[in-house]
Amino acid sequence: MKTRYKHIFQNKVCLQMLTMSEFKYKNAYQIPKIKKIILNRGIGDASQNTRLLETSLQELQIISGQKSIITQAKNSISGFKIRQKMPVGVCVTLRQNFMYNFLDRLINLAIPRIRDFHGFSTTSFDGSGNFSLGFSEQLMFPEIAYDQIQFLKGLDITIVTSAQTDLEGFYLLQQFGFPFKTTSFK
Repeated sequence: MKTRYKHIFQNKVCLQMLTMSEFKYKNAYQIPKIKKIILNRGIGDASQNTRLLETSLQELQIISGQKSIITQAKNSISGFKIRQKMPVGVCVTLRQNFMYNFLDRLINLAIPRIRDFHGFSTTSFDGSGNFSLGFSEQLMFPEIAYDQIQFLKGLDITIVTSAQTDLEGFYLLQQFGFPFKTTSFK
């Protein structure tokens, strides 16, 4: 079954990107696509507090609709009291229909719930068309119940695209309705 945002990409975004004179695409296969969305939460106290790790796993699973994994430390860092292979965070990678469903919920449900939100900065692109954003708390997602929150923790989201430049990635996300502060890329 085709999701709503996948349908929007195939019917609206592709046609508009093909007609843009800035990129001069010759066929639809040159148009950048969203490859995957990565949700990541770093938990520094996970080694001392296993309850924090379990609740973070459950919250990311509720938000993404997919099972999350525990990320482990690659090296020992004595200043932070971290040993090799200690749990330091949770992560989930979304592809295909899960990715489009999450993008739909992010743009239409979660972002409008942010207080005093004026749009995302275009400086969060990495030079290859990928966009990263961070949130300070998980309460903006409607799947999370306020009364069941034990810890307020942030969340990092990275949208990986097949775009070659930041300008292509900006226009791709803008066609999906992603809220940026400016309407043109700087």
